[in-house]
Amino acid sequence: MPDIIILIIILAIFFEISNGWNDSANAIATVVSTRVLTPVKAVLLAGSMNVLGALMFTAVAKTIGKGIVDPNAVRDIVIVSALIAGFLWNAAMTRLGLPVSASHALIGSLIGAAMAFGGFGILNIAGLKKIFTALLASPILGIFVGYYFMKLILKLFGKFPPGAVNRNFGRLQILSSSFMAFSHGSNDAQKVMGIITLALFSKGMIPSIEVPVWVILICAFSMGLGTAFGGWRVIKTLGVNMLKLEPVHGFAAEASATSVILGASMLGLPVSTTHVISTCIMGVGATRRLSAVKWGIAGKIVLAWVFTLPACIILAYFIEKVLLRIV
Repeated sequence: MPDIIILIIILAIFFEISNGWNDSANAIATVVSTRVLTPVKAVLLAGSMNVLGALMFTAVAKTIGKGIVDPNAVRDIVIVSALIAGFLWNAAMTRLGLPVSASHALIGSLIGAAMAFGGFGILNIAGLKKIFTALLASPILGIFVGYYFMKLILKLFGKFPPGAVNRNFGRLQILSSSFMAFSHGSNDAQKVMGIITLALFSKGMIPSIEVPVWVILICAFSMGLGTAFGGWRVIKTLGVNMLKLEPVHGFAAEASATSVILGASMLGLPVSTTHVISTCIMGVGATRRLSAVKWGIAGKIVLAWVFTLPACIILAYFIEKVLLRIV
């Protein structure tokens, strides 16, 4: 195996770990903040379910592999630059305690690196339209699904004693948290699978954009490892600072997010699991009253989302230019 492919795989593993590290909050912020599970038990559960989810689907990986750039035009240096930029952004945002979209980071980085290498002509505009439609629509869908699902729960169980409701939904939240971690693995781990597959195809090591089994395994376990580290600052931001959650709210948010993310995974659409779970929490919180959601914290999260894509495009563009001068 060529040295450059080995380097790409190593960088991909680091990116996948940083993805799991930041996105661990997606699966366990609610179950930890509601004290249904201890942090250690929550990350172990999430890590295991992330691995299982990553092993189940490859449709998103194929979309990433051929939907952003022309696979026949891309070169190794483009993929290296994209992975470095995405990893640096993920790590920085995790240290700041901000949940960030690894999807936006990776897609933006690949766009920036590709443009630095071959200009706009190397981009797959039709594929990018499909990807951006999914990325933009999924958070909006998350708000509505979270809001109306919580409304349904309140209608069905609102007359029962709050203690009994939270006790029973606390048990159900273990299940919903597991499925949330599963759905996260089913979508997010595939994005790096697509990047590695793209690199292998560009070197002529595989005949088509079909994900090899060993690539699936590497990405699955790397994401599981990153999740097991637990991004505690991000968990606090998402599960404590933005909204005070009870088990019933945690269940509603996780179940809503899981339905959106799994649906996207089956359709081969890359979505931001961070955006979806965050907006589902906002939707659930809005059923109590709009002031229940700390919109100042939510605003900071949204700003991180807004800046991720352009920041990673610019960062990858300059990393690519620097590497082109060096090599």
